Amino acid sequence: MLRERGIEVADEYVDVLDGPGLERAMRGCDAVLHVAALYSYEPGDGAAPARVNIEGTKTVLAAASRAGIGRVVHTSSAGTCGPVPGRPATEDDAPPEWELAVPYKRTKLEAELLALATGAIVVNPTTPVGEGDERPTPTGAMIRGVASGRFHGFIASTGLNVVDVHDVAVGHALALERGRPGERYLLGGVDMGLGDFFALVARAAGRRPPRLRVPYAAARAAAALRLVNANEVALARLPMFFSSGKAERELGYRRSPIEPAIARAVAAATGSPTRSARRARDGAGLPG
Repeated sequence: MLRERGIEVADEYVDVLDGPGLERAMRGCDAVLHVAALYSYEPGDGAAPARVNIEGTKTVLAAASRAGIGRVVHTSSAGTCGPVPGRPATEDDAPPEWELAVPYKRTKLEAELLALATGAIVVNPTTPVGEGDERPTPTGAMIRGVASGRFHGFIASTGLNVVDVHDVAVGHALALERGRPGERYLLGGVDMGLGDFFALVARAAGRRPPRLRVPYAAARAAAALRLVNANEVALARLPMFFSSGKAERELGYRRSPIEPAIARAVAAATGSPTRSARRARDGAGLPG
């Protein structure tokens, strides 16, 4: 997306903990976008997320300072802004205390605070969907689970803010061009219940949507028995709804309809483009 906007982008693999290597790669650049992180909800002591998300960010910021970089955009998470009960969270909000027991959430918040302290511009994507989620991330794994028919139920009381990954990419470019140092910007799409999201994914995959509505108390009991991922259950206690109003006002950020992005995500997850994915691709003018 940066290249499409006429920006010269340097590509070089450097470990986020390699300070001298990072500084060498940054020399001659005007700006740095720090997007790397360990995005995982797997149970554990949090050592790996802390090493990558906190120490890695600290190393990147120090290298940027030594290289004389004047502008840094740091990719954080909407999870550092909320959720909050009863309404979409904004950049003025913070996550509930119980969610900070999840290593990913805690380390992303600490990394964001480090970035803000240096005057970096912070972007906070919500739940990006689309092509390119190859590992997959927890979001991609969820889409694959629904698209393959392996998921039969959902936590009925929770929800997500789902955004086209293309919009998130544009949001990064806009933040680089127009963002105010020391500010953070939520990059989101549409708020929807988890059941509604799963239904859209299933429809794009040509499957029946999951029908089993799981009460949150039942999900917590299953987590206590280690039948499901306890970190994911902890984060599903409140609907994860967010507002992108600040990014719209200050950056000119715009949200796209989410259905084409879901179709592209399903096509990528299953390896065989669905009819809706092909229509979305053709409509967007993307290459065949």
